[in-house]
Amino acid sequence: MTIILFDNKARESLYPFTQTKAVADLRFGIFTAKERWKLISGLPVYINTDNYLTDLYEKPVKESIVENDFLFIDAALKDEDTWRTQILSLQIGDAIYDDIGLIAGRTVNAINDFSINATESFFENVSVTDTAKRLQYAWQISQWNDEQLRRDFLLLFSRMQTQPVSETNKIIQPENIIVESDAVVENCIINASTGPVYIGKNAFVMEGSMLRGPIAICEGVTVKMGAKIYGATTVGPYCTVGGEIKNSVLQSFSNKAHDGYLGDAVIGSWCNLGAGTSNSNVKNSATDIFMFNDATKENFNVGKKCGVVMGDYSRTAINTSINTGSMFGICCSIFGEGLTPTMIDNFSWGIKNASVYEIHKAIEHINNWKKLKGYELSAAEISVLKYIFDKRQ
Repeated sequence: MTIILFDNKARESLYPFTQTKAVADLRFGIFTAKERWKLISGLPVYINTDNYLTDLYEKPVKESIVENDFLFIDAALKDEDTWRTQILSLQIGDAIYDDIGLIAGRTVNAINDFSINATESFFENVSVTDTAKRLQYAWQISQWNDEQLRRDFLLLFSRMQTQPVSETNKIIQPENIIVESDAVVENCIINASTGPVYIGKNAFVMEGSMLRGPIAICEGVTVKMGAKIYGATTVGPYCTVGGEIKNSVLQSFSNKAHDGYLGDAVIGSWCNLGAGTSNSNVKNSATDIFMFNDATKENFNVGKKCGVVMGDYSRTAINTSINTGSMFGICCSIFGEGLTPTMIDNFSWGIKNASVYEIHKAIEHINNWKKLKGYELSAAEISVLKYIFDKRQ
């Protein structure tokens, strides 16, 4: 059996992240949905997404497909034990639906269209539920992160042995800590009594750092000296972080390396927060925060706490002050006096009388940042950026 994680038609409401990646490639908790289903099932896992993104992802090869047996799963489905068991128990011809559409189904046929009425002909035995929850909006990534971190920790805990934690550290409840191979953690304070702490392969947690669970410090992360990281925070692979961070998710390869506060926030991949950048996550009036969703053109009440959602490849200047409940697109260069506006469009240059970040300059600057970590933009990534830029016009 081969698992195919598909994006449903509501993927656009996860703006700005699903402009540049599939839903299955979004990280919260410790894993992306693709990584999580691969670990749960032990099966090959592939991604089905919007046409302009397909070249970013590996396509199923004949050697990995077992008897043309496909298990299709909505990548946005909220991870719960009952769904894991029920979905992996499906027989060929079985499917589960709700009023949004297909949740999961097993068939010998390839499916390309996942609109609400397009898939039913592939299945003989259809059941209907009203209990499924899906990731629908970008701010939910931080709101759901506490629960998902705890679930992912248990998933890992049953499958691996932790490395010993150095005696130079001050540890509370070491049984709630997983340290993977070649991680370096010395002279730190780690409190796992409030939630589990995961430290991934080759992570480097510098001296004086204070970690309070639940936290995931993923592979290759650098935590700089004296950092204060509260739960429920995920620092994705190869990020560099410092200062104060709380209830935030950084996807991958991003930097918040210096002092400043990041709270109740979701930061995309290849972002950089300049030294002293801080975000507000509570209004001075202590009233509810509303965030505008570009895909649905609606304002949503997101509760009392919400910081910033920042799309891939965006960067802030030093000492940037980010307003409560802000939504920034991809490829933004954010600089200027005073608080930022709460909405910044894709490819914006500056915040006062913002101009367009021209595509050739954006690509050049992204490549400069990527080279700092030993990478460069692929042809497929450049194609995606040009597609999004052209849609902006």
